[in-house]
Amino acid sequence: MNTFNFDNQFVQQLPADKVTENYPRQVQGACYSWVTPKPMQSPLLVAYSAEAAALIDLSAADCESANFTATFSGNNAVEGMQPYATCYGGHQFGNWAGQLGDGRAINLGEVINLQGERWALQLKGAGPTPYSRTADGLAVLRSSVREFLCSEAMYHLGVPTTRALSLMTTGENVLRDVMYDGNPAPEPGAVVCRLAPSFTRFGHFQYYAQQEGDLLKKFVDYTITTDFPHLFNEETGLGKEIYLKWFEEVCTSTCDMVVEWMRVGFVHGVMNTDNMSILGLTIDYGPYGWLESYDTDWTPNTTDSQHHRYAFGQQAQIAHWNLYQLANAIYPLIDEVTPLEKILNNYADRYAKKWLMMMTKKLGFSSVKKETDTDLVKQLLAFFSQSETDMTIFFRQLAKIESLEESLNIELAMGFLTPSFYVDELSAEAKKLLTEWLTSYWQRRQQDPVTAEQRTMLMNRVNPKYVLRNYLSQLAIDKSEQGDHSGVNELLEVLRTPYDEQPEKEHLNEKRPDWAKHKVGCSMLSCSS
Repeated sequence: MNTFNFDNQFVQQLPADKVTENYPRQVQGACYSWVTPKPMQSPLLVAYSAEAAALIDLSAADCESANFTATFSGNNAVEGMQPYATCYGGHQFGNWAGQLGDGRAINLGEVINLQGERWALQLKGAGPTPYSRTADGLAVLRSSVREFLCSEAMYHLGVPTTRALSLMTTGENVLRDVMYDGNPAPEPGAVVCRLAPSFTRFGHFQYYAQQEGDLLKKFVDYTITTDFPHLFNEETGLGKEIYLKWFEEVCTSTCDMVVEWMRVGFVHGVMNTDNMSILGLTIDYGPYGWLESYDTDWTPNTTDSQHHRYAFGQQAQIAHWNLYQLANAIYPLIDEVTPLEKILNNYADRYAKKWLMMMTKKLGFSSVKKETDTDLVKQLLAFFSQSETDMTIFFRQLAKIESLEESLNIELAMGFLTPSFYVDELSAEAKKLLTEWLTSYWQRRQQDPVTAEQRTMLMNRVNPKYVLRNYLSQLAIDKSEQGDHSGVNELLEVLRTPYDEQPEKEHLNEKRPDWAKHKVGCSMLSCSS
């Protein structure tokens, strides 16, 4: 680990905060401030991701060493590290919030691995920065377990995401008011090390667009040459045409990311513009959640419980809105409305096509028949709205209907799907809807050229059996807070192969139990971490 190849382009190419003291303040004319992680009392390794470690050429022996624990808890600086926190702004719940920045994240630097790939290393919960405002810059084990596990679970599900290298406890307690109800309590502290090619957010461009001088242009040029080098041509240089191609790519990757969220039933929970990655990666696992019973209006965020701005069914529209804010920020470099609007309008068309294609794959069809499949999907969602149905279990069970005889046996088919229902008996209306849908589905299935075996394989590649259910996370957290980290590591291991059957882990593929329906941490979460 002492031989990391650091290539810290962010701090080499962009202007630094002239004030070097670490205290909360407004930062003008700079992209980052120098900081040092807070020394932790007695850090201990809870878990690490072998796959994430391989990205920066670390072995299992490296990850299990004392040096690893010291380094990725923030207690040890290896040669080449230049810790800093970045400055950005953003819209929070639709309102401009001004300066935000890395209030709980400290970037250690950027490593070039043996394959020539760039990976930025970032500690979350390692102490205060100039952007911490009134907070302490620390994190608790509760939220850190969720961030660590979900980062890696999403990767193995095939969803674009930042990565999580390690999870450490700090040996110190952190005071938090979980539900913002005036009852703060001490909780175990923790630090997560995150990896990404870049942690740049929409909010960076928004904030720099409001600064005097050419800070916005400097940052856009840096972003393109560093994170989108395929768009850069040294002969022609950077200009309006490249900026538009870059913005179009951001819109495309953002759209595709949200489609993947919808595929697996993930709800981000806090899609503020400062939580949107310029690379189309899922970033900032705060009050996220996984759909238990299918509900487009569900949000896991207590702060959003009244307006449901970031509910499951709103995610595509919110991503589009956020892209509009990014377009507004970079407009001074384009100075034309029409090309930006054209790119933004293409987002909606692309999302509609990609979403329908994704849904038809979940149903096991080898190609899309737009008119037929649009109606079929609408029928299914209408049934979901009439019954409490676990989406993850429903689609896995649907694949098993392939083993039935040539003609459709409705009762037998419903029997396969019963494990996905939260009610003991479907209502008459729900049964009617499901019967009509199964009949239409069966007819459509007969028109598709793939064999039953091929269809089952296709469905099981896009419909996971294991996801990071909210109650499973909470059970692991409860054990971990008592010093038993086996639950965290069990989930990490199972979620490495979420599409496999794993018969010995069936207990991790069960519907949400009744006790978890309204339990804090299982149904709703706050931003407190």
